[in-house]
Amino acid sequence: MAARRRLDAELVRRELTSSRTEAQQLIVANRVLVNGSVAAKSSRQVAPGDALVVSGPPARFVGRGGEKLEGALAHFGLDVTGLRALDAGASTGGFTDCLLQRGAREVVALDVGHGQLHERLRGDERVINMERTNVRHISVADIGGPVDVVVGDLSFISLALVIPALVSVCQPEAPMVLLVKPQFEAGRSEVSKGRGIITDPVIHERVQVEVAHAFTESGCIVHDWTTSPITGADGNIEFLVHARAPMLQSSETEQ
Repeated sequence: MAARRRLDAELVRRELTSSRTEAQQLIVANRVLVNGSVAAKSSRQVAPGDALVVSGPPARFVGRGGEKLEGALAHFGLDVTGLRALDAGASTGGFTDCLLQRGAREVVALDVGHGQLHERLRGDERVINMERTNVRHISVADIGGPVDVVVGDLSFISLALVIPALVSVCQPEAPMVLLVKPQFEAGRSEVSKGRGIITDPVIHERVQVEVAHAFTESGCIVHDWTTSPITGADGNIEFLVHARAPMLQSSETEQ
């Protein structure tokens, strides 16, 4: 009997997806059929003779995050054409891909992990791949100069801890668009109570107030909010915030 493989690995082997991450995202979205039935788990074992089909149109971006940022940029009316950008928490590169498709001149794709950025983006001369880098400790020198726009999709950390570092690498009044994940901003007991899913609108509102406060503490102006057009992979409702960096950085003011 021919060896069986995990569904996500088999999708890559058959070149139906470009990575296991993409395969897993498609499975979560109920877009993968095995012998005519929707597959529920990436870990499902499939045989070489099983019929695998990916339904629906091909994804526009290398990661689901691209859809989130695309919706936010359209909602906020932001044009990134010709701009140098920082993508904090780049991971597979959905945000980076979205920025490039919208005309960004260069994107610094920064992530604390490694080996995650999509192959197509790793080979793009407009992308600076900065792996194994903690966003809390970055400087302008680290990323080769200030950026005109910052976007971010960060997990397992509160945005209040990273906003000061992000502001420090911005040009004056640079737009910042960050994905806000309530499950990483709410209290531990609130997250545990919902088993990682935050559905309480009161908590959502409080999280937005706290993130806005973190921006103002760093001298930024918060302009607008929008709900992500798609949920997180775990089903959480997420939000995107549009803020602007200060007119002048503190170091410039002191000179």
